[in-house]
Amino acid sequence: MTGIPQSMSYIAATDKGGPEVLTTASMPVPQPGPGQLLIKVAAAGVNRPDILQRQGLYPAPKGHSEILGLEAAGTVVAAGPDTHHFAPGDKVMALLNGGGYAEYCLAEEAACLPIPDGLSMVEAAGVPETFFTVWHNVFERGALKAGEWFMIHGGTSGIGVTAIQLAKAFGAKVVATAGSDDKCAACRELGADVAVNYKTADFVEAVKEATGKRGVDVILDMVGGDYIAKNIASMADDGRLVNIAYQKGSKAEVDFMRVMLKRLTITGSTLRIRPTPVKGRIARALEQNVLPLLAAGKVKVVMDSTFPLSEAAKAHARLDEGGHVGKVVLTV
Repeated sequence: MTGIPQSMSYIAATDKGGPEVLTTASMPVPQPGPGQLLIKVAAAGVNRPDILQRQGLYPAPKGHSEILGLEAAGTVVAAGPDTHHFAPGDKVMALLNGGGYAEYCLAEEAACLPIPDGLSMVEAAGVPETFFTVWHNVFERGALKAGEWFMIHGGTSGIGVTAIQLAKAFGAKVVATAGSDDKCAACRELGADVAVNYKTADFVEAVKEATGKRGVDVILDMVGGDYIAKNIASMADDGRLVNIAYQKGSKAEVDFMRVMLKRLTITGSTLRIRPTPVKGRIARALEQNVLPLLAAGKVKVVMDSTFPLSEAAKAHARLDEGGHVGKVVLTV
């Protein structure tokens, strides 16, 4: 690997805990194996799973990098055996199993995407984790169709701003929940038809009012806990509830009579543990259906803030505070 240094800087978690456990360290640059690319990282996205991993609640899958960072954008500098789509010099954005908070990272080629024209490296670093998640859960698992009602909780999170825009781009009507009037205004600016401040209003009642008591067809939920029963109460007949996280816990008391009478589907998924071919299939679906929307400016990467790699602790504190609207990204 000519022109590539022997060692690199990365962000290490010295313990389980708050942002202060994150510090800069040094290690050898990894070598790409079969089907892998070595990327010189320009920017890396910061996501809720990184927070959980820092707290010791979401360890890296066995055999994968324990460095934080599930998405990155940069330039391919080396390609391992059995790679066919990208070559050194190509600009890519990658969904990672870990390793993004570093000067160089390994990526499975199948889970890499070309960076659309007009998208900066910083914006591109904010695409993979949220767009893979939203596409798979809202459009594949949730089967959202044009004309249907869709509800997203946490409308100003990275997932939320992506879900609002993609649902609108494909012709759905959108209800978003958020924790302040300013955040609700941001949701409406992104295209939400209805935005509910969950601290001052009941989203179940707001949904009934917006839909003429019919309910929503698809819900993407990251909250869990008491939201599970409320979601079921908010759903139309034949509705689909998709859970991708449980900020209020994964256990709830639910009256399944409502599920039966409404013929509801309750499902969920997590992306990190899925095998590479599955991620590759989602990547190709995004390439076909979503990258043209990004290139045309019909869907945008909503940026909250950027921090240098060495200030990863400050980036984590920004997410911990919960005031962000859109993506927080580290620049390398």
